[in-house]
Amino acid sequence: MRCEFISIFPNIFNAYFSESILKRALQKGIIEVKVHNLRDYSTDRHRTVDDYPYGGGSGMVMKPEPLFSAVRSILADGIDTCTIMVTPQGRPFHQDMAVALSKEIRRLLFICGRYEAIDERVREGLVDLEISLGDYVLSGGELPALVIIDSIVRLLPGALGDERSVEEESFSWGILDYPHYTRPKDYEGLKVPAVLLSGNHKEIARWRRKEALKRTLGRRPELLRQVSLSKEDYQLLSEIKEEE
Repeated sequence: MRCEFISIFPNIFNAYFSESILKRALQKGIIEVKVHNLRDYSTDRHRTVDDYPYGGGSGMVMKPEPLFSAVRSILADGIDTCTIMVTPQGRPFHQDMAVALSKEIRRLLFICGRYEAIDERVREGLVDLEISLGDYVLSGGELPALVIIDSIVRLLPGALGDERSVEEESFSWGILDYPHYTRPKDYEGLKVPAVLLSGNHKEIARWRRKEALKRTLGRRPELLRQVSLSKEDYQLLSEIKEEE
């Protein structure tokens, strides 16, 4: 998969792609990364990419010309591409969207906005998908783009050392993850649940599922209405409610 970004601050991406899972994915050839400096597509000597808004108002608006020029130049190679703009007005990002994007597209191209807004004609003429990470505002689109790419790349075959990790993470089951423990067994009086030390894999699996359901019920109950639950799940939820 090719991961490309258009930004006026291209150096933001250097550190993130030089560490951990994304670094390994790059080294293995699982992904290719390219960051395009939007100012390279400006035509004036000041490399201008923004201007005052028509109709007045605060802040500056990113101009359409450099963005149209950048996207058209990038897409000229004919590679199947989904052009994404990260914006509070977009569709809420979730795990199912990450899974779909990890499977369907050869290249993801992110337009990372800055200033007050991006000229509306960019949205109308260039963007395939608008994504929001939540109901809040950031200084630019670079961090949301990196969050989205991180969640997608870890789903690609070979990106993680243990492929089972993806299957057992929060939201991969449609609910939150169960609690995890490691050595020591007792830390300052805080003990690992006895069932995890028992060696009984059936009981461990049941405990983990129950704890995942309990955590979801307490923190994100709406998720339980969106996922298909088994008869055993309903039994576990009944036990949880009785215990509480």
